[in-house]
Amino acid sequence: MHAEIIAIGTELTTGAKLDTNSQWLSIELAAVGIPVLLHTTVADDMPAMLETMRAAVRRSDIVLISGGLGPTLDDLTRQLLAELAGVELVLHEPSLQHVRDIFAKRKRVMPERNTIQAMFPAGSEPIENPHGTAPGIWFELPRADGSICRIAAMPGVPSEMKPMFRDRVLPRLPRSDRVIRRARVNCYGVGESACEEKLGDVTARGRDPEVGITVHEGTITLRIEAHGASESECDAKIAKDKQLIRERLGALVFGEEDEQLEDIVARELNRCAKTVSIADEVTGGVLSCWLTAVAKSEQCFAGGLIVGHVSKVSHENEPTDSATRARRLAETTRERFGTDFAVSIAGSLRTSGQGADEIPRLYLALADASGTEVEEHIPVADISFARNRAAKSALDILRLRLQN
Repeated sequence: MHAEIIAIGTELTTGAKLDTNSQWLSIELAAVGIPVLLHTTVADDMPAMLETMRAAVRRSDIVLISGGLGPTLDDLTRQLLAELAGVELVLHEPSLQHVRDIFAKRKRVMPERNTIQAMFPAGSEPIENPHGTAPGIWFELPRADGSICRIAAMPGVPSEMKPMFRDRVLPRLPRSDRVIRRARVNCYGVGESACEEKLGDVTARGRDPEVGITVHEGTITLRIEAHGASESECDAKIAKDKQLIRERLGALVFGEEDEQLEDIVARELNRCAKTVSIADEVTGGVLSCWLTAVAKSEQCFAGGLIVGHVSKVSHENEPTDSATRARRLAETTRERFGTDFAVSIAGSLRTSGQGADEIPRLYLALADASGTEVEEHIPVADISFARNRAAKSALDILRLRLQN
C-alpha cells in the first residue's frame, strides 16, 4: 500500500507560492507506515488535472489532494473528481448551511458563488471543515481490478488542511502493518561525491535503512529511513547506521536533525567555558548573526566586527594581501575582545577583473593562545551562497579545534 500527493494551483506551478502541504502530508503518512510514491504539482487546468488524477488512481491506493476547493472559477477540484468518476455534482444542504453560518458569524453576506462549495460528486462524502468555508471531499473510487482507490481532497490553506487531515482523513485510512521512521545526520567539510565514496555501500539503493544525500550550501545531510514492524525495530536500525556513518566519516559529522554548525560551536564553547569574537570583511555579518541566534550564545560570543578590506582595527599599516590580513584581524580581534578564540574572514568574493583566469580567494583565520591558523577558501557559485559557505567554513575550523 502506498500513497501519492497532488497539490493543485497555478500559484504553485508558477512559483508564486511554495507547496509545503505535500511535505507535511508525507511526514504524517510516514508516521503511520504509509510510504509516499509521488508528489505532483499541477496548475488549475482541467485537462492536466484530469490526466494527473487518472494516472494517480491507477497506480496508488491513496491519493491526497490539496487545493482547488474554493468558490472561484479557477477552483476545479470538485469538478475534476466528478468528471473522473463520470458523475454529476450534487448539492449537500448541511454543507451549504455550514457555509452560510460561517458568513453569518463573520457578519458578511454570502455571495451566491459560494454555493459551489457545497456541491459534491455523487457518491462522495463531505469532510467537515470547522476552520473554513471549504468542506473536503472523501471519495472511494472503484478500479478495474476490483480494488478501491481512496481519495481525500482538502483545502490548500495549511491551517484548514492540517486539522482536517489529522482529525477526519487519517482515521479513514487503512492501517499499515509497517512502521517508518526517519533521522538525519549532518556533515561538513567535503563534497557530496567524496562523502558518498567514504560511505561506500551505506547509500546503496534498496538497502534498509535507506540513506539518501542532500546538500545545501556545503552542508551535507544524510537522510536515514528505516522500515520495520515496530518503532523499536526502526530505531535500532537507525542507531546502527548512525554509528556506521560516524565511523566512516569521522570528524566530518557535526550534528543531527536540525542542528547547524553554529549550534554545535556555541554548545561546545559553553561546555568548555570558552569565548569567541569575530572579524568579518566578507559576509556582511552573517557569522555573527548566526551565532547570536543560538540560545545562550551570549555566554560565549563576546562580539564581532564588520570591517572593510583595509581594516582599521589596529593603528599599524594593514597588510594588503588577504592571508596576512586574515591573520592580523584574528589576532587583533582576540586581543581587543579578550576572548579565548577569534575567527576572521578576509578577502573578496569578487575578482579584481585583472585577468580571465583569476578566481576570488578568501582566507579564514582562527587565533587562540597557541597561535593562529590560516586556511585558504575558494568561494563558488553566487554571492549569497558564497557568503554562507565562507561563514560555515569559518565555524567548522573552530568546531574542529574545540573537538580536538
